[in-house]
Amino acid sequence: MTRPNTRRFAEREPDAPGVPARRAALKLLDAVLRRGLALEQALDSAAQGLAPNDRGLAHAIAAEALRRLPDLDALIDSATRQRLPDDAKARFALRIALVQAIALGTPGHAAISTVLPLVDGGPRKLVHGVFGTLMRGNATLPDLPMLPDPVALRWQALWGDAMVQAACEAIASPPPLDLSLKTDGVTVPGATSLAPRHARLEPGTSVPELPGFAEGDWWVQDLAASIPARLIGKGEGTALDLCAAPGGKTLQLAAAGWQVTAVDVAENRLARLRENLERTGLSAQIVTADLLTWSPAAPADAVLLDAPCSATGIFRRHPDVLHRVRPSLIAEMAELQAKLLDRAAGWVKPGGTLVFATCSLEAKEGEAHLAPFLAAHPEYTLVPATADELPAGISPREDGSVRVLPGMLAEQGGLDGFFIARFRRR
Repeated sequence: MTRPNTRRFAEREPDAPGVPARRAALKLLDAVLRRGLALEQALDSAAQGLAPNDRGLAHAIAAEALRRLPDLDALIDSATRQRLPDDAKARFALRIALVQAIALGTPGHAAISTVLPLVDGGPRKLVHGVFGTLMRGNATLPDLPMLPDPVALRWQALWGDAMVQAACEAIASPPPLDLSLKTDGVTVPGATSLAPRHARLEPGTSVPELPGFAEGDWWVQDLAASIPARLIGKGEGTALDLCAAPGGKTLQLAAAGWQVTAVDVAENRLARLRENLERTGLSAQIVTADLLTWSPAAPADAVLLDAPCSATGIFRRHPDVLHRVRPSLIAEMAELQAKLLDRAAGWVKPGGTLVFATCSLEAKEGEAHLAPFLAAHPEYTLVPATADELPAGISPREDGSVRVLPGMLAEQGGLDGFFIARFRRR
């Protein structure tokens, strides 16, 4: 007897227009919130096979949902009798529908019709009912997003209430576009400058269309991220840029006259550096290697270690860090940073400079490293940053290290969070 072909009945019907992008957005949220992956890391898998426009839409929906997650969940909880579990597909679907309708300007009927297929075989009536209740009630989101409670409490204990308020204000709007300029004579039309060789443009500026892009006059780099190389300054000797990708600091050092060797473990991330070196006409030796096993052939005059970290300082550009970075990851990164800093200390010539930096807002990944490092390496002294080396409005701490926090230069568009310390080998 011939068996019936049951496989074709089990296959899902093709998605209607608009649904694939929302399905990809759901996969992205799941990857960040349940599996702890970075949003950019999960994008290729979640958006596989999508057209560029749909890929961009999925990313935009997921990023805005992560930016507004506590506020979206508060709305959902206000319209349900029984709280939906955090990992319930219905909650994920409602987050996606609500953030489109309230924050991204998608018509309500389009927002819900493209989301309901995501809960096929599930509580479609619940999702439709909660969404309808909130839309009929003219639901809105607060002007300032709330931070997740664990993050707000951690930063409040570290930096105080004013910093938490500033962080909420920072994440409420897109950050500006910062450029580092190759030479002093480069100008960018319509830009403001907050430091030498710096230009700041409005959020959303199209990079490839800017004058000077093809000529290699500049590269994209947040102003705070440019401070570590600024503290090394100009030179004609050898410099190591450790954990170099995507390469903004390598370009700074090369433009300042250093003979640079850029080292990073991720070959795919070094591809952007190779492209920018070719575009700008600057030169550097690129090495793909793990710093825990690699060593240079000889010590360098200057070493810059922008160490792997939790990246909580770039939360306004990458809101996923607010939800996936936990104390265990911060501790793990701090341990790795200490190992890398210890190895880098042996790669500096006597009289040379070592700059340590992290794009983190966690003291364990910044200030907490200073005393142990200096105790273990008495041949090093901490060299304070000076006001003329820093952007106007940024001051060094009492010990001379630099801590960039939300709220600094807020009227000019703000900065990413960073910690930077400069040492000199006796």
